[in-house]
Amino acid sequence: MEQAENPRRWWALAALVLAALTIGFDITILNVALPTISSELSLGTGTLQWIVNAYVLVLAGLMLTCGALGDKYGRKLLLSIGLVVFGAASALAAWADSGGVVILARAAMGVGGAIVLPVAFAIVAALFAPSERSRAVSLLVVGTGAGIPLGPLIGGYLLQHFWWGSIFLINIPMAAIALLAIVVLMPESRDPAPPRLDLPGAVLSTAGLVVLAYGIIEAPERGWSDGLVLGALALSALLLVGFAAWELRTEQPMIDLRWFGQRQFLWASLAGVLVSFALLGMLFVLPQYLQQVMGHDALATGVRLLPMIAGLVFGAPIGEQLAARAGYRLPVGAGLFVSGGALAIGATTDATTSYGFVAAWLAAVGIGIGMALSPAMDAVLGDLPPERSGAGTAITMTLRQVGGVLGVALLGSLLAQGYTDRLATSDLDEAAADSARDSLAGALAVAARLGDAALADSARTAFMHGMTLVLVVTGAVALLSAVLTAVLLPGRPNQADEGDTRPRSTETVGS
Repeated sequence: MEQAENPRRWWALAALVLAALTIGFDITILNVALPTISSELSLGTGTLQWIVNAYVLVLAGLMLTCGALGDKYGRKLLLSIGLVVFGAASALAAWADSGGVVILARAAMGVGGAIVLPVAFAIVAALFAPSERSRAVSLLVVGTGAGIPLGPLIGGYLLQHFWWGSIFLINIPMAAIALLAIVVLMPESRDPAPPRLDLPGAVLSTAGLVVLAYGIIEAPERGWSDGLVLGALALSALLLVGFAAWELRTEQPMIDLRWFGQRQFLWASLAGVLVSFALLGMLFVLPQYLQQVMGHDALATGVRLLPMIAGLVFGAPIGEQLAARAGYRLPVGAGLFVSGGALAIGATTDATTSYGFVAAWLAAVGIGIGMALSPAMDAVLGDLPPERSGAGTAITMTLRQVGGVLGVALLGSLLAQGYTDRLATSDLDEAAADSARDSLAGALAVAARLGDAALADSARTAFMHGMTLVLVVTGAVALLSAVLTAVLLPGRPNQADEGDTRPRSTETVGS
């Protein structure tokens, strides 16, 4: 029986969406728990940073390799392994009794995430014919995207009712349900003629991406001109150039870099990167605004991010329908334009703005992201040979991850610069001034200790200035992306997709 005639494919997609949702909200769920973890385990700022960054470093570094391994050894097998690793690492993190164990567990969770994300999208290409693929991609994008703003909401609820380890423990039943559904419902698929394992390519790409992510992560704290940061960025460039040179000369490359010569693949991938840059940059500043300027707790902050999820759910099917009628260019370009315009409007937000206004522009950002991201991912899948869909989607997912890390780093630096430029600390002693300049939370703590209402007001005003700069830049990036997409992304799907109602993956080997 053809895969496209198998009614279980939609149930299998539900399992993929659950797996993607689990990975998605784990990206942000930790943020609201850091103060509690710091207190319970007596951890300093440096250790907390590594708890966050260990996951990001491993996730960014391994996705390319994991996507290629799924094509070679079987996507169902790799996805199952990824969920088991993610669930086991979550259990380790939940009952950790030291910062070192939490860091180790977070790194292992990054391994699981690096397997799940690219392989999940590759399985969509294997399960669904082009006529159905756009809808399947749309649902998977909603699952992945919705998890990011859901993280603070779920984390806030769990912290109010349980101990800090519960933010990791919730991953276990979700991963177990997804694993069971995948084992029962999903056929295996792989490249019928896989290349041999490209060990030099795997080592060079992993090392280069890990060092790149490390340099980007360290830059806001150390400064972009710091020797360690510059050294890391230079080394990553050397490693990645070496990776590209190796892939272009070896007979059986892990990644076919010639895909970047295809306009549809190149510009659809770039659109996804720029969406991630803007989205994660915005989500870096907005929770701080809601908590420290508006005074909401973690749970209330998560609730107030829900309009973006509603917008995402609303926008994704619009993008799917527009892509089916008019090709990829219109929904991707229009979605980026809507997001950019909404972010520009959001830049007018200040400390006295009503939440209704914030909810409106946040929902509009979600609509634009939903419209743009689903067709962009579908365009990537449509331009790939189905037997290499794991390696191809891994490129896009890796670029999106690096784009998100870069967005947080660059926009975090911009926020910090805008904040310190406007903060009034001339009346404080050196220690208090350093604490106030470090962050808005630090300034509010100093103001509370000194009973200095003027400092608190100055800090909130300074933060709003930095937030305005961030939203202006993210809006400008989105609008520029819309223009580039309108000019450079092909308007129609490739010929191979048009009118094709058969599944593009021919290498199903069992269920």
